[in-house]
Amino acid sequence: TFGTSYSEGEIVTTDRFGKKTSTFKAWSRGAYDSLIEFTSVAERGQKILRTEGALYLFYPDAEELIRLQGAALRQSMLGSDISYEDMTGEKDTLAQYDVKLLRNEVFNGRSCHVLQFDAKTRTVAYPRQVVWVDTETYMVWRGEFSTQSGRLLKEMEVLETMEADGRTLPGVTRISDKMKRDSATEMRLVKLDIDISLDPAIFTLQN
Repeated sequence: TFGTSYSEGEIVTTDRFGKKTSTFKAWSRGAYDSLIEFTSVAERGQKILRTEGALYLFYPDAEELIRLQGAALRQSMLGSDISYEDMTGEKDTLAQYDVKLLRNEVFNGRSCHVLQFDAKTRTVAYPRQVVWVDTETYMVWRGEFSTQSGRLLKEMEVLETMEADGRTLPGVTRISDKMKRDSATEMRLVKLDIDISLDPAIFTLQN
């Protein structure tokens, strides 16, 4: 969790219909506040605002705000393998899950803690998560997101890393929705600035 951040990147989805690329700018503040604005031609001006406990969509053509709640948060964003909740999810993982260390193992040549998260409530998108956390940088290299019974819903893997503010962070991440056939999405960050001055008005409904 950063005090503040600004990033630019692209979301590239490949499925049986072909390849689609969407570009975005994003701002974040603390554990809860984030704003994503799409800049690609087809989606230009669309915005996603996340504040504590709420998520809103803005479409320029509609000139109105749509609040997403409950199951709607799990809808695919722009036809990708990423849901609205995945993209903007709140960072209070420990409040929502019980966690245990399964083992330590090497992944992609890096020593990792393998952690299992089991949900405390039914309100989360993924009742069980297993993640591979770098023992040195604490970056998550891989994640498997499942139902409580173990049915795999989604997979995430970091393909490339980047350095920002002395930290190792995901540069290119691949997400695969196991409920879709032959589909995968890569999220690529091309710019990331951390702990910068941001106008608080960025995270308002008026904006």
